[in-house]
Amino acid sequence: MSQTEEPQLHYLEYYEDFLAKVRVLSRKIREGEWQPEFIIGVGRGGLVPAVYISHQLEVPMLSIDHSAKVPGFADELLGKVAGMTAEGKRLLFVDDINDSGGTIEYIRNLLGDNGCDAENLRFAVLINNTRSKAVAELYVDAIDRDEDKRWFVFPWESVGTKDAIVEEARSVPERLG
Repeated sequence: MSQTEEPQLHYLEYYEDFLAKVRVLSRKIREGEWQPEFIIGVGRGGLVPAVYISHQLEVPMLSIDHSAKVPGFADELLGKVAGMTAEGKRLLFVDDINDSGGTIEYIRNLLGDNGCDAENLRFAVLINNTRSKAVAELYVDAIDRDEDKRWFVFPWESVGTKDAIVEEARSVPERLG
């Protein structure tokens, strides 16, 4: 995709559709063998679905703001979270999309470096790229990024300007074209 070419924006702005996805994901979690003791929202995109899932399942929620990329901020919290898993707490990380897998991979590696017990860790997303380099154990919709080049715009993002959305989409050209 060229820098001048417009990305294919796909707005997921209907509250009912978002809520339906949250309910499906919550049902999958509730009906699964593995039950979380904490929901962890991955900032920014995972915070909104994590709040809904936390309420739906009546499981407490924590948040990690990975997206801000403030040095040491998320990493310090992830170190504490790794200790929780080592103590036997089951943690479910929630994000909006597992696209390249970079976020999940980063979090898993950092947790592993801090003594995380991987048996007590899972990831859930609304949309999962089947070609991602990382695994999300639970998801609602699957896409194949080799075939599906849409840039998904979630309800909480759709309030931003189109220019900001396009700029963010173009920041990751390998996913678009």
